[in-house]
Amino acid sequence: LSSLHLKEEKTKPDANGAVVKADDNVEKTEDEEKEDRAAQSLLNKLIRSNLVDTTNQVEVLQRDPTSPLYSVKSFEELRLKPQLLQGVYAMGFNRPSKIQENALPMMLAEPPQNLIAQSQSGTGKTAAFVLAMLSRVEPGNKYPQCLCLSPTYELALQTGKVIEQMGKFYPELKLAYAVRGNKLERGQKISEQIVIGTPGTVLDWCSKLKFIDPKKIKVFVLDEADVMIATQGHQDQSIRIQRMLPRDCQMLLFSATFEDSVWKFAQKVVPDPNIIKLKREEETLDTIKQYYVLCNNRDEKFQALCNIYGAITIAQAMIFCHTRKTAGWLAAELSKEGHQVALLSGEMMVEQRAAVIERFREGKEKVLVTTNVCARGIDVEQVSVVINFDLPVDKDGNPDNETYLHRIGRTGRFGKRGLAINMVDSKHSMNILNRIQEHFNKKINKLDTDDLDEIEKITN
Repeated sequence: LSSLHLKEEKTKPDANGAVVKADDNVEKTEDEEKEDRAAQSLLNKLIRSNLVDTTNQVEVLQRDPTSPLYSVKSFEELRLKPQLLQGVYAMGFNRPSKIQENALPMMLAEPPQNLIAQSQSGTGKTAAFVLAMLSRVEPGNKYPQCLCLSPTYELALQTGKVIEQMGKFYPELKLAYAVRGNKLERGQKISEQIVIGTPGTVLDWCSKLKFIDPKKIKVFVLDEADVMIATQGHQDQSIRIQRMLPRDCQMLLFSATFEDSVWKFAQKVVPDPNIIKLKREEETLDTIKQYYVLCNNRDEKFQALCNIYGAITIAQAMIFCHTRKTAGWLAAELSKEGHQVALLSGEMMVEQRAAVIERFREGKEKVLVTTNVCARGIDVEQVSVVINFDLPVDKDGNPDNETYLHRIGRTGRFGKRGLAINMVDSKHSMNILNRIQEHFNKKINKLDTDDLDEIEKITN
């Protein structure tokens, strides 16, 4: 598949030769360090080498409850065009993932059906909707027939890669990117059958510049809707695009989360949908042993960490700090002591973060020091210890139970035993820990010297 030539953004190398965007050296205040959803999503895409096997139960709500509900266990059952089946297998998919088993029969049904689906990163949803788009295209018609909206330029490129991989044996299919910096001559019509882009540019191409005839679009995909509507203006632009499309256009919307704002938006843009939801997986703390260590200040916390360190470096550990500043300081202090440490923090570009995680995954560094930004979605199977150098609190200073669960949930995964150690350095943080214990109804024991032997057993 051919793609249009894109102008790259201005970037410049930093002292270590890593590329930093020109405006990235403006330091955010620590209070402002919110999780950047688009960056997190891109990071997950970059570090996922294979599908996550979720144990979540899939709940399917059909538009027409009387029609039989199909789910497939193999790609052959979908009766795909041979060149697409070849593309699917070449990508390393042997059998459909949980979400694909249920979503693909709906997406490929005749007449086409609309779908709202909830799916986490790594569940194979991009491959699923790409397959639906490629299946609906008439390669002989040289105009856009499928339109996919992504929240950012980088995420659009990631989806484009999946389209190119899956359409590798289908050379008549062409792909165009409707993203900033892709300048076309006015009055030009696009001959590519699939267009992927960001809402603002796609809206311009459909209405102002008339590169795309929206009335000829057969499939409209809204990817990462939760990330999309977090950006000012994207929601409105997406609705305006949807209103230009024909009534029988197939609408597919995907979102990792379904808070109320996402639901309201989904219902505006997807009429009469089938709905696939993931039942919330109860993250269990049963396989994770939790301890706390009493200290008086930051230096004592560091000393305690060094004492525990001998017991933990056999395994891989993640250490969470509240701010970038603390994370930077801690990583530097541990390095001075001669420990192999990796640092992951929000000001790094996504590609740099992915490279750090990859090194940690390969065991080149045994310990990863990080801030909250990285608490979600990073599954490294070998992690058996999580240390909260700072306890997680929200912006009002109350315990952030969800973040606590996400952090310590990095360990004890895949049925293994895990370990969480919490550093307490004041009455206030002891109070936070007590409230976390009450919330989860799980006792967190004080770590004694005798427990270090226990830790070695867990981590060995």
